Amino acid sequence: MSFLNPKKESDTEGLAEAIDKILDKGLVINADIAVSVSGVELLGIKIRAALASFETAARYGLEFPSGTNLNTGAWKEALKDKEACPQCGKMVEREQLLEDMCPWCGWESAKAKSRKKALAKVELPVTRSRLMSDENGS
Repeated sequence: MSFLNPKKESDTEGLAEAIDKILDKGLVINADIAVSVSGVELLGIKIRAALASFETAARYGLEFPSGTNLNTGAWKEALKDKEACPQCGKMVEREQLLEDMCPWCGWESAKAKSRKKALAKVELPVTRSRLMSDENGS
């Protein structure tokens, strides 16, 4: 009965997974702190903090500090529409994943497979007719 004795993941795997989730989804902290004496507010602090990867921040339109260079290759890469490959889980541009295949594992979408079959059917008769004309011409 191994299901009664669950195995604990190592702390580094759990921490790495938690950080990955936070950076992927993002974390926003909003806090309003007020110090009052006899109903008179003496101190008011408003905290707004966001923690996310650049890709997540760009996707949700978060503002970045002034002077941030948005014309770098990393920013351009972060702004591309990406999706996780169903087979290997790596992030790939959505268009490439749907139209062609995953460059990491070779997974192909149904759309890409049907397009390849259609291209193969079109190319096959052309190749046969060329072969026949080449044989007759020789």
